Amino acid sequence: MLDHIDDTLMLESYYKAVELNLSPDFIAILRKELERREIQIEAPEEICI
Repeated sequence: MLDHIDDTLMLESYYKAVELNLSPDFIAILRKELERREIQIEAPEEICI
C-alpha cells in the first residue's frame, strides 16, 4: 500500500505525525509500515530534525 513512498520520507512522516499529535490510528499505520520495512524508530529525545 505504501510501497511507493521511500524509506526516508516514511520515517520523516512518522516523526512529523508524532510531533503534530495526529490521529493515533494514522501514527499506528505509519509505525506498522516502518516495522514491516525493518526501519528502526528512534526515541523522541534522540530525534534531530
